[in-house]
Amino acid sequence: MSLSSQQLQSDLLMAGVVRGVTLISLIALVAICQIYGAKIQIGMDEQSRVFIRTVLYIVAITTFPAMKFIRHVLLRLNQTTKGNRPAKSRYLVTIIISMLVAISIGIYGFAMFVLGDSYNTLYIFAILSALAMYIYKPKVEEYQTIVESLAQTQAH
Repeated sequence: MSLSSQQLQSDLLMAGVVRGVTLISLIALVAICQIYGAKIQIGMDEQSRVFIRTVLYIVAITTFPAMKFIRHVLLRLNQTTKGNRPAKSRYLVTIIISMLVAISIGIYGFAMFVLGDSYNTLYIFAILSALAMYIYKPKVEEYQTIVESLAQTQAH
């Protein structure tokens, strides 16, 4: 069962919506910080913030290779797991997980801003989050591989 390019794109519409909502959520977090500024900051002491910021930077940076591995595993499971769930819903779960991990990086920046860090920290985490959303966006090639694998499994 080979789907046309147009059908593959159509099937990825919901995955694109999930990505869009995640991006809008990231923009909303940054906008909240811009609008409310110091009103939402609690002013934690510098030494504690430096420690937390360092830990969150390490977590954010290690999230990229970890997410690549997790996504690879999820894609393989989408291709090989038996069941009657269609390829579209299998791939959507992979995209939802990818976008949740990506937005978590932006949430680190929001949390650091609330703790009293500057806009620079917020922007760095927001950019890293947006980068993760770009790198792990829905891809037609990945989806097509899942569709073809499931078609071969059903043919046998």
